[in-house]
Amino acid sequence: MTPLYASQPYKALVIGSNGAIGSAFVDAFRSDLNCTHVQAISRESKGGFNLLDEESIRIQAALAGSFGPFEIMIDATGALEIEGRGPEKSLISLNQDHLMKSFAINAIGPALVIRHFSPLLSKGASIYAKLSARVGSIGDNKKGGWYGYRASKAALNMLLQTAAIELQRKNENMRVIALQPGTVRSKLSNPFVGAHTNLLEPQDSVSSILEAMKHMTLRSGAHFIDYKGNEIAW
Repeated sequence: MTPLYASQPYKALVIGSNGAIGSAFVDAFRSDLNCTHVQAISRESKGGFNLLDEESIRIQAALAGSFGPFEIMIDATGALEIEGRGPEKSLISLNQDHLMKSFAINAIGPALVIRHFSPLLSKGASIYAKLSARVGSIGDNKKGGWYGYRASKAALNMLLQTAAIELQRKNENMRVIALQPGTVRSKLSNPFVGAHTNLLEPQDSVSSILEAMKHMTLRSGAHFIDYKGNEIAW
């Protein structure tokens, strides 16, 4: 399939545009001559944006509507550390409030985002991509730990898969993608990477993701891929 964003004019929307990966997506789209408009949404956007406040999500979708429809949407939101607490390493570390907030930010909020923003997607070939994580793969979980983050990302993946099936009934040319961006140098990853020597720069991760998306075939349901385009087990 000819990549929709490389061969014809398109519009892009990036949610979480002030984060390391989100801002790299914005820069990549703005540097592409075929991209005629980039709508960037963050907590600093006029009218506000907060994953824990559905009304703010609805408002931003309404404001963005006048600039659409969009051929590509990227949701680059998410949190690994919440209110100063990192991922739980053991059962004894589990805390109800922390678990609930992890689900609220990493699964429920993004589900409401796709609810309010998906009507702004183009009726033709389009892509809705959401940052996920390899640790959200149940099949790939060999080390355990990181309970809330793993579980919330697994829940996110199910929400994306279910939304893809519904949305594709109305637009069979739509692709929904759960993205694992690699271990990227960012404020989110810095406290947890230690001596990790294979950190990706945000622009390199995004460049690889966009190249991989050029080759995403149409399928029933969502894709779950890493930044190189390799399929990840759900």
